[in-house]
Amino acid sequence: MSSTPAPQGRPPLHVVQVLGSGGAGSGAHVRSLAAGLVARGVRVTVCAPQPTGAAYGFTAAGAAFAPLWSGADALAVAGIRAAGTGADVVHAHGLRSAVLAALALRGRSTPLVVTWHTTRPAEGARGRFVRLMERRAARAAAVVLGVTSELVDRARSRGARDARLAPAAVPAPRPPADDEDEPKDKTRAELGAVARPLLVTAGRLEPGQGHGPLLDAARAWRELDPEPLLLVAGEGSERPVLQRRIEDEGLPVRLIGRRDDVPALLATADVAILPSRWEARSLLAQEALHAGVPLVATAVGGVPDLVGSAAVLVPYGDPAALAGAVTCLLADPARRAELTAAGRAQAATWPTEDDTVAHVLSVYDELISSR
Repeated sequence: MSSTPAPQGRPPLHVVQVLGSGGAGSGAHVRSLAAGLVARGVRVTVCAPQPTGAAYGFTAAGAAFAPLWSGADALAVAGIRAAGTGADVVHAHGLRSAVLAALALRGRSTPLVVTWHTTRPAEGARGRFVRLMERRAARAAAVVLGVTSELVDRARSRGARDARLAPAAVPAPRPPADDEDEPKDKTRAELGAVARPLLVTAGRLEPGQGHGPLLDAARAWRELDPEPLLLVAGEGSERPVLQRRIEDEGLPVRLIGRRDDVPALLATADVAILPSRWEARSLLAQEALHAGVPLVATAVGGVPDLVGSAAVLVPYGDPAALAGAVTCLLADPARRAELTAAGRAQAATWPTEDDTVAHVLSVYDELISSR
């Protein structure tokens, strides 16, 4: 495996990881990457806003933490530049982090690695700005790592010198103990879903995450007996609008805010739902399949390749298809059991955390040896 201990008299490899607000997938990936690199004798510094550091516990993984100012870009650039002094590699995650890291490394020979975890569809002036940012990030990087083949192709189209596929693994959940049915029943009771089906989704409450069509679908579930309860974990700018709709239309939906126990919530669910307009390597989908929870997801971005035949796929923005898929699963225990088995089998084919760390480390070694 790459990155054996540094030769005697030489300091260990020093890698700086740059992260922004830390969407669920990228934050979990950097936490996993930091822990794996530290275990291999690499010195890791994570640069991120203070709330991101608190949420993901990078120091508990053995990494140093350099808080970044989350407001003015100039202060963030200065923070990255200071943390990256003497570093062997700087690795930025996400578009904004990549551009800030590129600015911080101007005039230095430190190689920049960029991981693209996702992209957000945008049109008009916003779309032109996103494309400009993508070009700057792609052309500044020595290597761009895309978590899906679509993102790799996008990086190449934006001028990346070297773009490679590098799926980002996230921690697999702990196998359930034989006596965990009682805690699950207790959790369902606390959530108000003892004698009714429980549906769970999680993600940012922002445009493009599909919550509008999801609430449209929830109108149809009011006709079911028993009526299912949909839990929506996450926070964002759309919360007031969504809450108003739930109350005005009497929808069987609860917004439960940001949670750090989404895998545990999924483990209690009858069906997980991913309604997004676009996803790369969805954390929710990975957690659901790992947990053996039947998943209904939109057939967008990297989702079909990620889940294969182990989930029910529907078009984005089609509430009737989404409502119908969930209704059919709730009425068919045998089909849910099939998806449970298929999901766990599909999850077993994904790269492990160890695979991911080893691959990223080989990229670092390649860049350093070519200097």
